[in-house]
Amino acid sequence: MRARSLQRRAYVLLALAAAGLAGCGYALVGRGTSLPEDIRTIYVQTLANRTARAQVDQILTQAIIDEFVTRRRFEVVRSQIEADAVMSGTVMAFNTRPVTFAREGSTSGRATEYEIIITANMEFRRTDSGDVLWRQSQYQFRESYQVDVSEIEYFDRQDQALEEVAGKFAETLVIDVLEGF
Repeated sequence: MRARSLQRRAYVLLALAAAGLAGCGYALVGRGTSLPEDIRTIYVQTLANRTARAQVDQILTQAIIDEFVTRRRFEVVRSQIEADAVMSGTVMAFNTRPVTFAREGSTSGRATEYEIIITANMEFRRTDSGDVLWRQSQYQFRESYQVDVSEIEYFDRQDQALEEVAGKFAETLVIDVLEGF
């Protein structure tokens, strides 16, 4: 009898602890949001490009759209008039720099790894009032990519790397917007 009483108390305590944790506001990274509930439709303006890198604006814009679509909470619309909020921005810098070099053989001295650094001024605002929901000037994202340095397969992977980096840039950006960082 006493064992059942202890067992019941343990279940009650576990239930109370679980209920308490559920109400604490904890959420999985990238799943929580600090945005108002009435933000349902989003328009993503094509980013302005202040860099010498062609198409970086278009590639990043599409990646941001794709990332919002994967969140499923939002509908990405084709015009600002249809939207509750607008994501806009300017790509201020796009740089690549070698970070690792081959040390042996005929490829000695060739870069084997590059880092892409993207800097942008980004803003997310309501369309009705123009209130800024999130803004980050000098939003910077860094990602590395590998290059095969063999004589036969050496080629510039920057275009392919930009596509991959754009997805990671967009994921990080959208998480920052949703969670208010």
